[in-house]
Amino acid sequence: MTAYAALAEPHRRQILDLLRERERSVNDLVARLDISQPGVSKHLRVLRESGLVAVRRDGRRRWYGLQAQPLAEVDMWLEPYRDYWAGRFDALERHLEENPE
Repeated sequence: MTAYAALAEPHRRQILDLLRERERSVNDLVARLDISQPGVSKHLRVLRESGLVAVRRDGRRRWYGLQAQPLAEVDMWLEPYRDYWAGRFDALERHLEENPE
C-alpha cells in the first residue's frame, strides 16, 4: 500500500499525529482513540506496510514510531497545490485591499 492510500483513512492520520509526538504502544493508542484494539492493530499494519510506521520490540512490548520519509513524496506532490493556493490568497488580499468594504 502506498503512503497516499494509507493517509486516506482518518484514523490512520490520527495515529500518525500521535506518533509524531513520540513512540507509543498499541494500548496507549487504544486509550487515546475511539477504536478497538483490533482496529488499531489493523491500522498499524497498514501504516507499517506503507512504510509510515516502524515497530520496535522491547521485551514483550512493541513500540510504534513515525517514519516520515514516505511523507516526502506526498509533500512533493502537494507543492504545486501550495503554489496555487498561495496565488489565490495573494489575489484575495489584493482584492480586499482594493475594496475595503
